[in-house]
Amino acid sequence: MFPVQAPFPQTRFRRARQSGAIRALAQENHLAVGDLIWPVFVCEGENVEQPIASMPGVSRLSVDRVAQAASKAFDLGIPAVCIFPYTPLEKRTKDCAEAWNPENLSNRATRAIKAVVPEMAVMTDIALDPYNIDGHDGFVVDGQILNDETVEALVKQAVSQAEAGADIIGPSDMMDSRIARIRGALEAGGHTNVMLLSYSAKYASGFYGPFRDATGATGALKGDKATYQMNPANTDEALRLVARDLQEGADMVMVKPGMPYLDVCRRVKDTFGVPTFAYQVSGEYAMIEGAVRNGWLDGDKVMVESLMAFKRAGCDGVLTYFAPRFAKLMQGKSAVV
Repeated sequence: MFPVQAPFPQTRFRRARQSGAIRALAQENHLAVGDLIWPVFVCEGENVEQPIASMPGVSRLSVDRVAQAASKAFDLGIPAVCIFPYTPLEKRTKDCAEAWNPENLSNRATRAIKAVVPEMAVMTDIALDPYNIDGHDGFVVDGQILNDETVEALVKQAVSQAEAGADIIGPSDMMDSRIARIRGALEAGGHTNVMLLSYSAKYASGFYGPFRDATGATGALKGDKATYQMNPANTDEALRLVARDLQEGADMVMVKPGMPYLDVCRRVKDTFGVPTFAYQVSGEYAMIEGAVRNGWLDGDKVMVESLMAFKRAGCDGVLTYFAPRFAKLMQGKSAVV
């Protein structure tokens, strides 16, 4: 229901748009650098930077370069990074044991970032696909992705990441009961302050393609992930999943992808009122950046507009590959858009 307002000309909506100063006073939603988490891809080697063809402007970085990049990002005001490993093929196995190896890429990158910039929050990913020769988030037996056996592995992976110094753990696997089991293991292991940002509503989307290129999962994946990721046609199910994860101990929840599911973001925030995040995924980034590089769109304007959409939909924060670019844009300007 809208508030009562006088008819024209007593009410002129353009009065509130007449200058930058007036527009700022009347603005409903605000976007700050502190709202962003920057996803980064880490690879083996030293002083390595590998451009990702399907994600223009994004590269895989070796552990030393990731730590340097994280430090620069923190200086720009970005509060958190999220680590995704490009695991060498020889370490991708059926049993996915590299996922909980204390010396895997993710854990080494966490320790390296914390050594250089301890104040930065480090988020890590919980799923088996970077370590699985089958490319799936869980164990595969006779074409079926096993739930309970996968959860056992995810618990070991989470404890390993907590021991490496992760501040936020992001279960992205979509297996049933994993939040309860991971929370229990973290509490039992003394990692009481490690937060769980659950990928509660993760859809079986076509927007993940460039990400799978970045992590090396494209060629490994056999079949699709529709038996454990969500049907894009469903929204009530998303609310049930969020409710379950909160009951099991999630501190924050996420909707993924982002822009195609802004309606879900709004429903989650309105229903639960909890810290709600969205992931502006690789396909969203690639579409925008590809159009920008072809001269079809104004890069800065469209970037800001796309990020503001998440705030307007009720999100408290966004995982986005645009984080450094947005932070640099804000330098010398107001800290809030």
